[in-house]
Amino acid sequence: MSDFLSKVRARISSTVDSVRSRVSGALSGALSGGSGSIFGSRYMKWIMAAAFVLFVVYYPVGMVLNDHVEDDLTLAPPTRFDIPGGSKAVAIVATVVARDTNHWLPNAPFWHPAAALDNAPNFQLGTLYAVSRFAIELGDVLARVRGTSAIDANLNKAVGLLKYDGTTWYWGQGNFIPKPTAESQYLEAVKFLEAYNRDVAANLSTYDRRADNLIAFLDRVTADLGSASAELDIRARAGGGYFDFQADDVFFNTKGKLYGYYLILNALGEDFAAVITDKQAGDVFANMLTSLRTGAAMDPLVVVNGDPDSLTMPSHLRAIGFPLLRARIQMRELADILQK
Repeated sequence: MSDFLSKVRARISSTVDSVRSRVSGALSGALSGGSGSIFGSRYMKWIMAAAFVLFVVYYPVGMVLNDHVEDDLTLAPPTRFDIPGGSKAVAIVATVVARDTNHWLPNAPFWHPAAALDNAPNFQLGTLYAVSRFAIELGDVLARVRGTSAIDANLNKAVGLLKYDGTTWYWGQGNFIPKPTAESQYLEAVKFLEAYNRDVAANLSTYDRRADNLIAFLDRVTADLGSASAELDIRARAGGGYFDFQADDVFFNTKGKLYGYYLILNALGEDFAAVITDKQAGDVFANMLTSLRTGAAMDPLVVVNGDPDSLTMPSHLRAIGFPLLRARIQMRELADILQK
């Protein structure tokens, strides 16, 4: 019996030594560029180098270079869009859309480093939401004579294009035939916005600077900010502290909306300067812009979803919610003043 066990141990030991020798030979061949197997291929060094460049250089470095939130609060329209006699608000909207579409991130394909990002893409989507809401109100109210005239043709096309899904690339939505990318549609919208504003300057299109039109837009923004505050509250209640990986999505999307509405309302302050002065609403208007600017300027290194009274784990969602709600209250106050 002992002889039999000795033979079994010897056979197992021999087999292990044989496998170990083959594995060692394969690995040695891979490192020396030898041949004989896929691991011993002379191309293995190139494969390993390509993998290093892809996962250690291309994606990490590409993510760092692309992860930039364009939240310039002093942004001003270039000469192309700043048309004398035109709308300042339309000019700043065209400027923001043109800038963002030159580096549009929300529809980045999987092989692009930006596909792994979420802060900058969510910020851009939030800004686009504010811009598209203004374009809709522009077409429904500001660009029509008390709602009875037809919408301007250029403006109508711009409104439709700005509604395009910002995450659309050529493929990826279950389609076989390529679709137009989101940025291509937005760039077309910029052209139509520019054409509309030139017509406004030439008195060929309507841009009605009446108090009730400004009130209508303020009501729309108030409703949108109310929805944004609800989204913040839902996410904040979920908690998660430093490990809530959806909190930054909600935070930067909200920040983008505040940023977009700040730029638009700041420009509307110039368009409706006579109305605001006549109604003695300048101070309230300025306070509202300050609240929007405060929220839009927030940029924590890491978005944390902690408790409101925590010393070491703050709640950035509730922090950005405060200036948002303050701006919302001030908008209602401003609307009340403008109605008198």
